[in-house]
This record gives sequence, structure tokens and C-alpha cells, in this order.
Amino acid sequence: MSISGNEIRQKYIDFMVKNGHVAIPSAALVPDNDPTTLFTSSGMQPLIPYLMGEEHPSGTRLVNSQKCFRADDIDEVGDNRHTTFFEMLGNWSLGDYFKQEQLTFFYTFLVDEVGLDPEKIYVTVFQGDEANNVPRDTEAVEIWQRLFAKSGVSSDVGEMGSEEAAGRRGMHQNERIFYYDAAKNWWTRAGKIEKMPVGEIGGPDSEVFYDFATAHDQKWGEHCHPNCDCGRFLEIGNSVFMQYIKTEAGFEKLPKRNVDFGGGLERIAAAANRDGDVFKIDLLDCVVAQIEQLSAKKYEENLEAFRIITDHIRGAVFMIGDGVLPGNTEQSYFVRRLLRRAVRYADIIGIPAGELKNLAESIITMYGDHYVNLETNKKQIKHAIELEEEQFRKTLENGLKQFNKISLQVHLTSKEVDGKKVIDTSAPPVQKQAISAQNAFYLFTTYGFPIELTSEIAAEKGLIVDRKGFEKLMEVHREKSRAGAEHKFKGGLADSSEKVVRLHSANHLMLAGLQKELGGHVHQAGSNITGERLRYDFTHPEKVERDVLDRVEEYVNNAIKEGGLVTMEIVPKTVAEKDPTVEASFWDRYPDDVKIYTMTTYSGTVVSRELCGGPHVEKLEDIAGTFKIIKEESSSAGVRRVKAVLE
Repeated sequence: MSISGNEIRQKYIDFMVKNGHVAIPSAALVPDNDPTTLFTSSGMQPLIPYLMGEEHPSGTRLVNSQKCFRADDIDEVGDNRHTTFFEMLGNWSLGDYFKQEQLTFFYTFLVDEVGLDPEKIYVTVFQGDEANNVPRDTEAVEIWQRLFAKSGVSSDVGEMGSEEAAGRRGMHQNERIFYYDAAKNWWTRAGKIEKMPVGEIGGPDSEVFYDFATAHDQKWGEHCHPNCDCGRFLEIGNSVFMQYIKTEAGFEKLPKRNVDFGGGLERIAAAANRDGDVFKIDLLDCVVAQIEQLSAKKYEENLEAFRIITDHIRGAVFMIGDGVLPGNTEQSYFVRRLLRRAVRYADIIGIPAGELKNLAESIITMYGDHYVNLETNKKQIKHAIELEEEQFRKTLENGLKQFNKISLQVHLTSKEVDGKKVIDTSAPPVQKQAISAQNAFYLFTTYGFPIELTSEIAAEKGLIVDRKGFEKLMEVHREKSRAGAEHKFKGGLADSSEKVVRLHSANHLMLAGLQKELGGHVHQAGSNITGERLRYDFTHPEKVERDVLDRVEEYVNNAIKEGGLVTMEIVPKTVAEKDPTVEASFWDRYPDDVKIYTMTTYSGTVVSRELCGGPHVEKLEDIAGTFKIIKEESSSAGVRRVKAVLE
């Protein structure tokens, strides 16, 4: 490979800075003050307030590489391109440049900086939507044709319509630019153009694909095309042009147009490597090579296991590096799931017990120069992985004992299916307790047995597991989890509702009150705010007594009752860090210029001065209501949690 993943990241940031952009840091994998989602899953997610109109302290041209995690992709890992953790190279224009500059920036970066062959680059654009009276994006087509012409590359335009239609039609000779419908080339937070509510913004996008020229697999359709899933084409970047707002009358153009670009670092590196397997780029191949040494097996002969272990270890390292330890709830559950799945596949290919922590060190070494928190927290990361592996191995032992008990319940009522015993569903209920769907589900929920593990052990005993029944139970389980998550995480700062803004502002006062009563060691460790309540984690080693909480309540309510002004100033982060009056946590997550919100009563007393992204009330009296702390409890070692409401 002629260019490394780390080099691509730095080249991209340097290239965009040279073109007037300001580099901003990656946000954490767990969003701050946004209970609407568990993880940061895209580069634009932390910038939504600014794409919606709020001014960014670093200006109108921004660039970064954002670390992302997509939990939904866990079960997809195993092919050559899906990963749970990934980096998204991103640049944004907030009311500044638009299509001409953006498409030129990305094409120039790919060809001149990364060295991709223009003949291997294909693009898609928005075909228009007659039902919503939104025209096709002919402007993007014209820009792309000029760019390709400069490289001496033919660029005929193809009409693809839907993905299904494209599979029937296929690509014609010399076609390089393709019109697809809104399902493929329109961006909105609502997901689909027809589901956009009044007031929502969106716009056409233009995706860029790299052609690896592999053979087409017809199980994905009769003919290949850029959006085909057969593996020949790999999407490496997407430019979104936010230029419309949905109104009662239909779609109208925004007075201030934004650009949101996201490009997959791993995928661009794969294109530079001229190999569609992202696990062969240097960022991941370092782990693959170590697994080969530890297991004495070849990657090409054990693709699924190698890819799952490599991806899951990397995801766990970054998650733990951001302070998320393995556990049974919320984000912690996914760290546990990653590590336990990695343990299982490590056993399958013969990696000695206890080696996962050493695989983690390879990741830390590869990424540590850019994500310095990994090097800083290396000891804690390796220790957490080691403990989780040890704990799961004990769970495995207990689970195997339970499995053996279940398997003994197969009686003479079992019957033969393809030469193997399977439970007879017509037998009495007590005799249905073999490897039924319910038992497989119990092994999963209680002992963490993946269905693959249950099936493997069952096969060794000549049994069959009811996989279809298990999947039905899992789907019910997922639906309940999703419903719970939607209820639990509704609202939040992402919607900037009045109740949330009031509670968020009260949150600032509460922290100041806690510091006044407990001391300067108190800082934010996490926050989750909905319209109904706020939940706040802060650093403190012991239980906070009720009389102290009462005094904190009094501090907040006195400020609300007296009233005052909430002002904001933008200063360089280097200046803010030296100001002893400014409260802040997570300094490394903030850009070079930061916002300081100061709350001052009408009598002139500063009751809070804190770094924050907003939004807040304009006056203290606008918080309204009576602030009450309804619960105080332990969150984790050295961290306490309070829940509070406004009544």
C-alpha cells in the first residue's frame, strides 16, 4: 500500500485547512447532552445545531475526522466492508461555499492527494421528485462532467431510477454519472423525503463510488451498477447539499445553504490499496497479522472469525478509551457484546486465553498518535478487556453446565430430522425443554451464549436448535428494547424544546451549587436530559446527604427567583483553559474557539460560568418552576448520579 490510513487522515485535514477550513476535534463516541441516541454514528451528528442555523465558534468552514460507532452493524461484520467502529472524514460549509467548491474539493483530494485512478471513480446524483415538485440536480451533473473532462475521462449520464430498476437496466458503456431516486440520493433526518415534517431541512446528495472491477454476483440483481451490493463498487464519500425546507406549501429553498460531507477513512484507504477488503488496510491489518501469529491460522481461510475479532477489539478499545466500560445497560452493553463475541471467535480459531488485551495494544499503537486518549488510558483499556474476558470465561463454564442440563431433557419423544435429534413439538410440555427456542433464548439472555455457540454445541451432541423460533423471540426482544429506548431517549437537546432548554440551564446552576457545597473536585461525568427530567453524573467519592442536596436545590431556586441574564462569549480554548472562573469537563472535545455561558443575577452575582455548546434560556427567571432533586445514587466508582425535575 502506497499510503497509510493515518496519512490519508492527515492529508485530508491539511488539504481542507489549506482551502480555508478550521480543523475541529472529534466528538466522543457517546454524545454529550443528547439522549436521543446511544452513539455518535456519523460525522454530522455533533454538528446538527450548526447545520440548523446556530453559529459555530470556529466559523463557516470546518473539517475533522470523527470517530463513529454503529451498533446496528454488529451482525453485519464478517464481510469485507462492514465495521462497527469507523472514522468519517468530514467537511462542512455553513452558509459559505456550495456544490461547485465541494465536489471539486473531494474529487481533487481523491485524485491528487490520495492518488486514485479517475477511471475507477463513479458518482450518483438526485434524479428529482415529481410528487414533491423538487427538480433533478442537473447542476451537480454539469460539475462532475467538467471534473472528469479535465482528467480525460468519459462521463455519460445514466438514468437508474430505483435500486431495483438499476439492477434490471445495468450500466451502459461510458456511463459514469447516474441519476437515482430520492431513496438513494436525498438526505433528511426523517429518512425519506415523503416523511419530512413541516420545518425539516434536507436536500439532494451526490455519492462517490470506487470500482474494484470484481465479478458481479447475480444474487444482488441481474446487472451491476454503482449502488449494487455485490461488492464491485464501494461508496467512499457523500456530499449532502442542504438547500430545502419543508413548508405547508411544499419545498422551498433555504436562504442559507449548507454542505455536509462525509467520507469513510477505511473505505478510501481500501480504494488506495486497490483492494475492496477494508481489513487489509494498515489500520486493521496490524491486528489481522497478530491474530495469524497467535492462532497459527491464515486470514484467507478464516475470514469471518478474523474480521469479527479485529473489528470488535477495535470498537471496544475506542469505547473504553472514551470511558465506557463493559456492562449490562445502554452503551456498556455493546462493549460487553463486542468483547464476548470476540472471545468466542478467538476460541474457535485457537487464540490462547488472555490474548485479547494484547490485540488491543496493537490498536492503541496504530491510533495513539492521533487519538491521544488511547495512549493515556492504555492501562485501563487493557485491564478492562482482561477482566471482561476472565468474567465471560466463567460465565461460559456455568452456561455449559446449564446447557448440559437442558440437553439431558431430550427424551425418547425426540424424533430424527436429517439424521439428528430434534424436539417433538407434539410431546408433553415437560418434554419440550430440549434445545427449544425458549431454551436457546434463555442461554443467550442469562449466560450470554450467542445462538451460533448454542448451535455448535448442539451439533456436537447430535441435536438441532430451533433457530427460527429463537429469531422470533429475539425480534420481540428487539422491539421491546427499541420501544423502551424510544421512550427513554425521547426529547433532549437535539430537539431544543423549551422544557429541555430550561432543564439544561438549571443543570448549570445545579453543578455550581454542587461545587459550592462539596468542593472544586466536582465536575460533569455525563448528562442525559429529556423534557421530563435531567439526569446528571458528577465526580464525587461518596454519597451526598439529603441536607446537602437541599442546599443545592436552594441555590438553584434562589437564582431562578431573583432572575438575571445569561450571556455568551466566544474565546480561544487556550484562554478559557487558563481562566480559573470557567468550569468545564472534556476539554479535548472542544474546538479551538469555545463558548462560555455566564449566569449573573440582577444583583450582580455570578451564579454559573461554564463552557457549553448550548442552548440556554436568555434570562434566569425563564427557567421557571421549582427545581427539585428527586434522587441521588452511585453511578460508578467515584461518580455519583442525581435526577432532578422542574415543577
